Amino acid sequence: MALEKNDIVRLTISDIGTDGEGIGKVDGYTLFVKDAVIGDTITARVIKLKKNYGYGRLMEVIEPSKDRVEPVCPVARQCGGCQIQQMSYDAQLDFKRKLVEGNLRRIGGFSDIDVLPVIGMEEPYHYRNKAQYPVGRDKDGNVVIGFYAGRTHCIIDNQDCAIGARENVKILTAIRDYINENKVSVYDENTGKGAVRHILIRKGFHTGQVMVCIVVNGESLPHEDKLVAKLTGLEFYNETDEKTNSVEGLETADSVKGKAVPNISSVMININRENTNVILGDRCRTLWGKDYIEDSINGITFQISPLSFYQVNPVQTEKLYGKALEFAGLTGNEVVWDMYCGIGTISLIMATRAKKVYGVEIVPAAIENAKNNARINGLDNAEFYVGKSEEIAPKLAEQGAVPDVIVVDPPRKGCDEALLDTIVKMQPERVVYVSCDSATLARDLKYLAARGYEVKTVQPVDQFCHTVHVESVVLLSQQKADDYLEVEIDLDELDATSAETKATYEEIKKYVAEHNDGMKVSNLYIAQVKKKCGIELGQNFNLPKSENAKQPQCPKEKEDAIVEALKAFQMI
Repeated sequence: MALEKNDIVRLTISDIGTDGEGIGKVDGYTLFVKDAVIGDTITARVIKLKKNYGYGRLMEVIEPSKDRVEPVCPVARQCGGCQIQQMSYDAQLDFKRKLVEGNLRRIGGFSDIDVLPVIGMEEPYHYRNKAQYPVGRDKDGNVVIGFYAGRTHCIIDNQDCAIGARENVKILTAIRDYINENKVSVYDENTGKGAVRHILIRKGFHTGQVMVCIVVNGESLPHEDKLVAKLTGLEFYNETDEKTNSVEGLETADSVKGKAVPNISSVMININRENTNVILGDRCRTLWGKDYIEDSINGITFQISPLSFYQVNPVQTEKLYGKALEFAGLTGNEVVWDMYCGIGTISLIMATRAKKVYGVEIVPAAIENAKNNARINGLDNAEFYVGKSEEIAPKLAEQGAVPDVIVVDPPRKGCDEALLDTIVKMQPERVVYVSCDSATLARDLKYLAARGYEVKTVQPVDQFCHTVHVESVVLLSQQKADDYLEVEIDLDELDATSAETKATYEEIKKYVAEHNDGMKVSNLYIAQVKKKCGIELGQNFNLPKSENAKQPQCPKEKEDAIVEALKAFQMI
């Protein structure tokens, strides 16, 4: 039976997709259903159909999975933040381990990889030290502050996020009151007008310090003194002890009289006048307090500004970076390179155990933060450089800073291939790879494994509880000469003229499919690529006599996959 839009179907969920949707089949046709859990038997309304798969909306859970739980958050289903809060936490951890293992096997080709159990949290709620709330108005004109619904820019009004800091409710309530009482406009994406766009809140887990930053479509806000007063509970006075409406120059609690709301130590605005989905602009202004807060990881203190990259789960970050330090195996004599070093978090943790650490980052402001963080921690064995890692690294090597250990913590897109090539050329004894995306991790590990590095340990860490995302830290070791078997070969026994007979067309097709997500290639495409590579074709293969004859040409991605197969079979 062919499915049609709005059909109501019954199915059992057998897997979860990378965006958190449950996956099931209806008469062999794959359907993705948001909010469904592995093991659920459900009914769903078909809302979108494609050739080989479609999407459905969960209508009823007929038989709940043993792993289904009631979400803590009352708007978990509408909100796009926590994709799998309806799954028990133990099941979440098991799913994430299988996700990492599956990507390493399917994309990386590591058929016998052993992924360790995911390191989870004892209390997987209220863990985030950073939250960004869009601000808007509903159809009745009321101010809404919360999160975007999944795959939309419709704001779900919610200040009490189950994974956000507990202080956020009071802060957001105070800002809503300030907006209403002072008739402050809020941003409208459709018109590009309105003042308040987003609210950024950051908290230092160990220090308790809280930063509030209002993202503004302009240079200032009306009645900034009243905003600060709402957030801090403070009244402002000038040098003659007269009450003032200005907060300019009042940067510390010594400049105020009254009782401050605990923990707030910084109130700022961020200027973003661009018509863009990017939340933060590149300029900030401090209204009250400092222009940063402090926090610590593994005993190292960091200053964090609104624009700083800093891991959002401090409890799990200590476990993650602790594993990275363990995998680095430092004794005090090693030179460490930290590529994609950001504000120096991993660099400075490594510097407590290494002889010398070099950090490289393409963002100049991050490097300035890293240098300052090294200074405030009294670590003089860490140096930081602005630029592309693949360009800075050879210069460091020329200066004699040859690495014993290289650490990489790239963005979600993974490492630049030029950097991977640089790592191979530098030949460090160990590589520690910290990843927030197991798919690009698998791709990069495959590249390094093909060039002399062995994956020794894969440790996932649940950095983002109740979402489908998972962090991993991996140890790779350089394979030494004694890691290989010595085999004596009689060259007289080799037939160097028969490369084309080493694999059949069917074997090449099978290899391409297994290593490229089921990609299909034809005999014609294989023959075209073999001919390009100088491999003699069999006499009976029916290629056109003329080079100009009309025939489908092998696409670039399929050509690359066939070339990879020919190399694997040692045909080229």
